[in-house]
Amino acid sequence: MAKRKEGSKKMNIAIIHPDLGIGGAERLIVDAAVELASQGHKVHVFTSHHDKSRCFEETLSGIFQVTVYGSFLPRHIFYRLHAVCAYLRCLFVALCVLLGWSSFDVVLADQVSVVVPLLKLKRSSKVVFYCHFPDLLLAKHTTALRRMYRKPIDFLEEQTTGMADMILVNSNFTASTFAKTFKRLHGRGSRPAVLYPAVNIDQFIEPHTYKLNFLSINRFEKKKNIDLAVSAFAILCKHKLTLSDDVTLTVAGGYDERLKENVEYLEELKSLAEKEGVSNRVNFITSCSTAERNELLSSCLCVLYTPTDEHFGIVPLEAMAAYKPVIACNSGGPVETVKSGATGYLCEPSPEDFSSAMAKFVEDPELARRMGSEARKHVVESFSAKTFGEKLNQYLVDVVSSPKED
Repeated sequence: MAKRKEGSKKMNIAIIHPDLGIGGAERLIVDAAVELASQGHKVHVFTSHHDKSRCFEETLSGIFQVTVYGSFLPRHIFYRLHAVCAYLRCLFVALCVLLGWSSFDVVLADQVSVVVPLLKLKRSSKVVFYCHFPDLLLAKHTTALRRMYRKPIDFLEEQTTGMADMILVNSNFTASTFAKTFKRLHGRGSRPAVLYPAVNIDQFIEPHTYKLNFLSINRFEKKKNIDLAVSAFAILCKHKLTLSDDVTLTVAGGYDERLKENVEYLEELKSLAEKEGVSNRVNFITSCSTAERNELLSSCLCVLYTPTDEHFGIVPLEAMAAYKPVIACNSGGPVETVKSGATGYLCEPSPEDFSSAMAKFVEDPELARRMGSEARKHVVESFSAKTFGEKLNQYLVDVVSSPKED
């Protein structure tokens, strides 16, 4: 962990996050809390949901305090109005922080910007908003009714994001998307700073044995495009008729049985594997612990990362920190993290292109070892948790010391 610099101001920091589960956004928030605490600051995370059986271990360790408000509020109404419910849950959390706690030096909020103006009612606190990706681009606008429903929400997102004292984004790709999406903010000169998420490299040791297993790690959501991994693996099996039975695919990731999409998508993936004739070679693992995930990473041949236009993607960093090459789509955040031909391959999001890259590692497993070693060096140099923590700390110190608005 990074050590607090002598003489630096010890701050009281609040972090507000919608649902403290086990996704990439949650990993960033947990890393932020751990690193800021290691800098000597007092860190308190507030959320509307924290399932102690389905969370990152650090949230239970006592390194920082976690308080839950509003877990009784619905996540949806008959599987609809997810965005409105998310706003209401986060607003409830922010209101509880506003009324129930003394002022914090700085509040770091992410994902849901509607809490920003409420938090700024306490003028003694500065508010930093971390934009993982504009929500209006993630939401569906497919029908006239949905467009009417989303219009005030999309307007609120831009207006409230712009009220933050500082805006951070997770990649240059997101920064450019931010400028194109929030044109009014961009026109006013609002330029978010880039703060790459990080990975705790110390949790991964160099593996000395491995299996001929391809590994996909993602939440079981359609936007993660996991069927690309299953289809690519099926092509690999068909083209390599002499493929050893040892060559397998493991599909692991966050799974919440409360979410209809998670349940339905897992069933779709299982049906796809059955249809492609590879169900006996594909293993599905839901909501594995950090230790289980690290074991999967340690023993695999290569990691497949299938989302397209992913705003960042923490999985490629974790894979490379675990000495594993990554095959990812040639778009979004992975373009900034994966060095194609050196630490893995960036491919078109087609089963054929992915399968072609996978075949290289099957034909020459030693290639995976060489690329894995290079991948580890790359992450240590550019994406360590220490680097992330030091940069975040400096951003928060800067915003707290900046003049207060009149």
